[in-house]
Amino acid sequence: MALSPSVVPQESEENNANCAETKQSQTASTASEDPLQNLRLASQEVLHKAQQSGRSRCLQCGGSRMFYCYTCCVPVENVPTEQIPFVQLPLKIDIIKHPNETDGKSTAVHAKLLAPDSVNIYTYPCIPEYEGKDHEVVLVFPGPQSISIKDVSFHLQKRIESKGRNSADDLDVPPSKLPRTRAEEGCDVSESMRKGPELKRVVFIDSTWSQTNQIASDERLRDYSRSQQPCYGQSLSGEAEYADSLVQLLQVELRTRKTCFWRHQKGKPDTFLSTIEAIYYFLVDYHSAVQKEEYRGQYDNLLFFYSFMYRLIKNARGSGEKAKPQLIQ
Repeated sequence: MALSPSVVPQESEENNANCAETKQSQTASTASEDPLQNLRLASQEVLHKAQQSGRSRCLQCGGSRMFYCYTCCVPVENVPTEQIPFVQLPLKIDIIKHPNETDGKSTAVHAKLLAPDSVNIYTYPCIPEYEGKDHEVVLVFPGPQSISIKDVSFHLQKRIESKGRNSADDLDVPPSKLPRTRAEEGCDVSESMRKGPELKRVVFIDSTWSQTNQIASDERLRDYSRSQQPCYGQSLSGEAEYADSLVQLLQVELRTRKTCFWRHQKGKPDTFLSTIEAIYYFLVDYHSAVQKEEYRGQYDNLLFFYSFMYRLIKNARGSGEKAKPQLIQ
């Protein structure tokens, strides 16, 4: 019995559509299972070998660690420096670490290991000097006053223009009578007005969210906020109620990125990222939204250690085992 010619093509189209839907569903499922699968990473063979051989000695402090020493920010003996990637960043990165943050649980050290020339880590209350530089520095932290990355240049330009107007008020004052820092700041602002806004440095806080709140409520910070001295700790805390009394950094929030951190804090939204995730996603979005360039994996190796640990822990949990801290610390 012959088949109707109109039936066969229709069935074929339906089958093709079903196959396409199935393939898309499988792709989406795979991506959700491993959100880091498309990274362009250097070979992680050295990490596989180190994981099999176990903990090794830090050549600086002699401590026993897995993969790297989180105290000295260097790879351990069985992870040769020449076998881990070196990442060049377009911006300087300052990480302000809470003193009670457990070093072995922090991902901030990943950034220092992989981009040592661009990253500095400070332990609170030690904070760099940002006075007079708020037109070229931003803080990545969520809050009601935060902006998106695509608006960074616009807001930095506003700050430059505002500083230019303030500098004009001092034109009738001889330069020798101006404080040295004020005169230098005026030069920096004039230079910035000619070149346009240029972001140079990004600040991140390395802390649990409860510890961040402790920084914001520190009595010393409240005392500073009532004085005329700049209080950088409050600015870094991201607490809006203190903003008017600070040399306030422009605050940026990564609203569309979701964490896959294995230590994500319960009760917090999945847009609250680990430190290394925040650094990575900021640079990726900055590259595309501000520099207007196609992203081709230039900063993917910032997740060199993170992606390996993510899969190590995921595989351990998937096999019914408990991921032991010593495997990743």
